[in-house]
Amino acid sequence: MRLVLDVENSVTWRDGKTFNDPFEKTNELVQIGTLNVDNLKDEDVFTFNHNEHKDIYGIARNNLQYILDYTELLIMHNAKHDLMWLWESGFKYDGAIYDTMLAEYILHRGVKQPVGLAACAERRNLNAQKEDYLSACLKKGINTHETDLNKLSLYLRHDLRTTSELFHAQQRDYQDSSSTTLHKIRDVTFQTCRTLTRMYMSGIRVDKLALESVREEFKKEKAELETKLQKQVRVLMGDTPINLNSPEQLSQLIFSLKVNDKKDWAGLFDYSDDFKATVKANSKTMRKTKAYTCSTCNGEGKTYKVKKDGTKYSKPNKCKDCDALGYKLDELNEMAGLGFFPPDVSWVSANGFSTAKDKLDVLSATAKNNNKYDASRFIEDVKRLSAIDTYLSSFVEGISTYTKPDGYLHATLTQHITSTGRFSGKEPNMQNMPRGGTFPVKKVFVSRWSEGHILEADFAQLEFRVAAFLAQDEVAMNEIATGFDVHSYTAKVISDAGQPTSRQEAKAHTFAPLFGATGYGRSTAEAAYYSHFTEKYKGIANWHQALADEALRFLKITNISGRQYAFPNVERRPNNKGVTHFTKIKNYPVQGLATGDIVPVVLNRLHELLQPLQSVLVNTVHDSMVVDVHPDEKIKVLSIISSLNNSITDLVEDTYGFRMNVPMLLEAKIGPNWLDTKDVM
Repeated sequence: MRLVLDVENSVTWRDGKTFNDPFEKTNELVQIGTLNVDNLKDEDVFTFNHNEHKDIYGIARNNLQYILDYTELLIMHNAKHDLMWLWESGFKYDGAIYDTMLAEYILHRGVKQPVGLAACAERRNLNAQKEDYLSACLKKGINTHETDLNKLSLYLRHDLRTTSELFHAQQRDYQDSSSTTLHKIRDVTFQTCRTLTRMYMSGIRVDKLALESVREEFKKEKAELETKLQKQVRVLMGDTPINLNSPEQLSQLIFSLKVNDKKDWAGLFDYSDDFKATVKANSKTMRKTKAYTCSTCNGEGKTYKVKKDGTKYSKPNKCKDCDALGYKLDELNEMAGLGFFPPDVSWVSANGFSTAKDKLDVLSATAKNNNKYDASRFIEDVKRLSAIDTYLSSFVEGISTYTKPDGYLHATLTQHITSTGRFSGKEPNMQNMPRGGTFPVKKVFVSRWSEGHILEADFAQLEFRVAAFLAQDEVAMNEIATGFDVHSYTAKVISDAGQPTSRQEAKAHTFAPLFGATGYGRSTAEAAYYSHFTEKYKGIANWHQALADEALRFLKITNISGRQYAFPNVERRPNNKGVTHFTKIKNYPVQGLATGDIVPVVLNRLHELLQPLQSVLVNTVHDSMVVDVHPDEKIKVLSIISSLNNSITDLVEDTYGFRMNVPMLLEAKIGPNWLDTKDVM
């Protein structure tokens, strides 16, 4: 039997967020609906915990389990949520699954479109609910178990029917000859969904004392940076106050320009051919200032009206002359700020000019290239301050918010967000963790066992190896085979070009050209490496051109794994200057095969191999897999990683039907927490 299943559960509201997982103590399984896609009359709604009915004697539970025992394919929209509730509630199901949300995502071929059930139904002209009854109730603060039971059941039945229609529509799409190669991608994606669900359910233990220690370390560094930067701001701007968290004020400091009219600013460049002239005509140069006490309010920022008898009114007014600041500013005859000028219109933002990280990278390199080391250090400090703010809000606060009272964090991984097929994360998004082994937040993740270990197994140079294989670049393949240190080589090229660079600093540049990065805006020495990359790896450069030709010819790229990427609007640029979307055309096949196709296959196999053990898979980030190792199973787990190393090529071939002639390598490290680990293979 092929069965559509949908779960309705109560939710918990806390700290302005909605938690709908079964690991909240107050959340309960309310209803589960089932529908036979091959016989629509075969439909059931089982109610477990609702104010109007409770399954006291377990009749609904037994009946549902009986149906599941005879189910060959379980069809769900957002299967991870439904499976999690099903398994955590004690139901057993080990058969095949089909997720209509993930199936739709794969059919989109990397083009981002919403994949919620309502959006899919609207796009495909399917029958769907005109009003979302449950969402409307939740917005009013009415929890799922408090709703009208008949209306909730009707809502659930509607979703079952819509999911059934979506399933049949997708089946027709997958039967089309243009979608044949997507079948294996779909099957691996569904298997990975099961693995990620089990991993989510396991969770990873958080050391709350260590988390507070990390919080204090970051807060201390933030305070020191803010003090240092504000002293420099005073030198650069005089007495003009600058909030470094304000994109507008930071733009004024960096570019020494203030926009005349913010309302019209961004639109001015839509029809202008002369970028520099437009900038100069619609902005003014920032000048350093000197503050003096406002004579109207005597520095108080407020004034008082006087009654006829000469006494003041008790309620003050804001001083209009100084805008309640208590001081006024005199402009001096000296330019303020760093004095950068934006290169082109792509730098224009609503508040002036962009101060995004990639733009700050360019400015820092430009400053170095022109021997303006103070300016470069200032920008690097601004970047670091921004990074610390992100670490505190996204990671420290995120981990604190989403860690359950039992000390476990169930971090969410999604499979339907990115264009390439790799995972994305939320609650919190640990996929955004800085690469490398020095991120302090990692030390808060510890084993659930007092003498246990945290093991991280990650691929060595995965994307470079994948690019070498896809391009069959002989130079790259030889370097991989001989263990050539590409990062040291990068450092040498940059250093020889006049910018002494360490191996660690060079890592940021080594593989960047694989994904469309160029030497534009870089220092002269760094730009030399980017040019050298194309000359050195001619096979990769030629393959990039072949990808562009394929995209132009078919408006899509079919990767060797079968995954497809659509480029419906790709065009050749005028004067034969390449093609549009070239960065994505180069990036998607490499990142897709590496972290969208290979990592999931290995992750699934690792999960299978761990099943007889107490050790559990607890996370995956980028191209790494994290295992909580039981104290008695260290040798067994290391043996599993070793066996995986010897079988990656076979796993890929068995799954996708091609054999890689570039070796894949897993490196493992283990320790008492995720940060303090030592290499073991």
